[in-house]
Amino acid sequence: MAGTIRRKITPGDVRSQRGTEESVWVRWLLIGAGGVVASVFLILPLVNVFWQAFSKGGAAYLSAISHPDTWAAIKLTLLVAVVTVPLNSVFGVAAAWCIAKFEFPGKALLTTLIDLPFSVSPVVAGLMFVVLFGLQGYWGRWLQDHNLRVIFSATGITLATVFITFPFVARELIPVMKANGSDQEQAALTLGASGWQTFWRVTLPNIKWGLLYGVILCNARAMGEFGAVSVVSGHITGRTDTLPLRVDKLYNEYNGAAAFAVASLLALLALVTLGLKTALEWRTAALQDRAQAVGSDADKSEADNHPSNAT
Repeated sequence: MAGTIRRKITPGDVRSQRGTEESVWVRWLLIGAGGVVASVFLILPLVNVFWQAFSKGGAAYLSAISHPDTWAAIKLTLLVAVVTVPLNSVFGVAAAWCIAKFEFPGKALLTTLIDLPFSVSPVVAGLMFVVLFGLQGYWGRWLQDHNLRVIFSATGITLATVFITFPFVARELIPVMKANGSDQEQAALTLGASGWQTFWRVTLPNIKWGLLYGVILCNARAMGEFGAVSVVSGHITGRTDTLPLRVDKLYNEYNGAAAFAVASLLALLALVTLGLKTALEWRTAALQDRAQAVGSDADKSEADNHPSNAT
């Protein structure tokens, strides 16, 4: 018979396996506890957002969504995302490439700097930009002399959002590139491919799912950022209000229904992001299962073609 020798499972193995498994009632208890926590802290608040948004009827909901200040906030939010996501995608690919493929002085420092926005409060990050670019900041006088404005403008909002979101793409790609290694790139270069050809035809297809995953997370954070944007925006209605700031302003003005109506747009964005994330995870898992199945079939075929391995 072709194949490998399989050890007979003993009663001791069964007892050992049972020792690592929980009983049925413990598993159901943990699943139920997780479901209760998810319902209380995730599902119920989400349902409440839409319930409050439509509490005064569909006409009030449409009026809040179609308000000129709300549309200005939507346009600014989309503009910031359109600028932020491509910049962080380029940075993330370049940083992940350097960290995963090469050894160089300062590699550990670069990895630490990528994680810096995760450890710094968004409000502190916003204050940092105020200290740098504000009127009383280090470069504030120079910017004023050249008629340039960073703080209380879309430029400052974009800079703050770029800082807050730039780890997402890089952090998704670094483990992917490390797992793939550099053998395929070296083979392509040996066969005469240029650097760009190697990147577009070898590297990019291998990291495309990780890149898309990072882009989705980066986009979601860019559209939902509040702390840093609140510090640098100035809260100028119709000019520097993003969607989160618009929600906060409406709520502070005791216009709860309109605030929840605008918040429902962010909730829909979160649901779309979650759906895309789940779809990518399913796609990645399916590709891995397919690759494992192909590898198993290849091993079985090789074993069948070599009678010397028969037992």
